[in-house]
Amino acid sequence: MIKLIEDTASLEAFCAQLQNQKFITIDLEFIREKTYYAELALIQIGSETECAIIDPLAPDLNMHSFFMLLENPAIEKVFHAGHQDIEILYMLTHKIPYPVFDTQIVAQVCGFGENVSYENLVKSICGIELDKSYRVSNWLQRPLSERQLEYALADVTHLIKIYRHLKSEAERNNRMEWLKEEMENVYNPNTYIIKPEDAWMRLRVRSHHPFFLTVLRELCAWREKRAQSRNITRQVIIKDDCLANIASLCPHNHDELAQIRGMRKDIADGKLAAEIIDIICKCDKIPPENYVVPPKEKKISSYSSALYELLKLLLKLKAQEHQVVARLIAHDDDLKEFASAKNDARNPILKGWRKEIFGDAALALRNGKISISYNPKSHKIEIK
Repeated sequence: MIKLIEDTASLEAFCAQLQNQKFITIDLEFIREKTYYAELALIQIGSETECAIIDPLAPDLNMHSFFMLLENPAIEKVFHAGHQDIEILYMLTHKIPYPVFDTQIVAQVCGFGENVSYENLVKSICGIELDKSYRVSNWLQRPLSERQLEYALADVTHLIKIYRHLKSEAERNNRMEWLKEEMENVYNPNTYIIKPEDAWMRLRVRSHHPFFLTVLRELCAWREKRAQSRNITRQVIIKDDCLANIASLCPHNHDELAQIRGMRKDIADGKLAAEIIDIICKCDKIPPENYVVPPKEKKISSYSSALYELLKLLLKLKAQEHQVVARLIAHDDDLKEFASAKNDARNPILKGWRKEIFGDAALALRNGKISISYNPKSHKIEIK
């Protein structure tokens, strides 16, 4: 029988039982289809002794004891791909659970690749094929069926075994240090706070013209603030491609706005039109020195490009050898700077564990002391 907690006394008793646990597994069910902020529907908690589901929608439930549990530094909070879950908890409490163990992040240094799914970890580590037929359930509806609750609870019960396996592997191979930067992002509040002035960076646009990007920034900030204040999705207000078209053509009156591709009639004829035109007119008055500076791609000289391509191959080989995601070892800009022999003193590939598993080999390659070749007998690429 699944333990469903719907009142404060039961929650306080459950959380009291967990206070002495070394770790708890956590997963949230939520809906984010029609709102800007996620609507929390269920909280699943797993432990060595007991598992339960908390119903945050229950009218007689005070969540204080659960929030205090999240603050206990002696208990490791285990999530899988926990970004959205932690974001929801941060919005509720203005605090980030500590300490956190994210199995998707740790799996990156345990040979499972980048962004491995929960289902694949369950299959690989637990030997179980998950039934995901209830993935698209409406978790806000009440009552929930026993099958729905079983499905939800499975997201934390299997996570117990996955946590033990990955923690043991990462510690045995001294690889938790490799994830230091990733975990710093987990604990940084800016990871979960969406700033309207930065919303334009979400859009993929071809033009890098400073004035276009400035107008796009202002339009996106306007839309973001409106979506936040009304708790509605951005696309309900105006779609991304239409917003980019407005920034490109900069209409200064209702007729010009109505001609924009993808422009809805209710926007062109409504009060939003005046707000959009006002933003365009204000952008006209922004001095060029305050325009958005287009992101600059780091370039390398023609004589360094061949080395850069070899470094990318070397990185791939070393990542495979050590069963770690290549992105954790080096970013593309790190390779370009190294190929150009610039900023070696600051290049992260020449520091700590990165130097040990990749940087030393990269130096040897740049100095002509090793080579990369294809072995026709083994059908493998070798480093000599």
